Amino acid sequence: MENIRNQFESDRKWCPACNEYVPYLMSLDTSYCASCGGEVRLFSKEHWEAFTEQIKSRRPAVRRRPRRDTA
Repeated sequence: MENIRNQFESDRKWCPACNEYVPYLMSLDTSYCASCGGEVRLFSKEHWEAFTEQIKSRRPAVRRRPRRDTA
């Protein structure tokens, strides 16, 4: 049970208003900064761009089947 508490207390999301990762309160569809009350998101803009680039580089190339001649 202690491990779950530590994970909860250390969980952070990005608050654009505070310009840092902060503890947050979560509702059904949105999370809010525990400090200022502003809406938070999972990553900062810089971290989101780095994350998406890393995912793109790991994605295998798409192979398509050759078209069939219908003539």
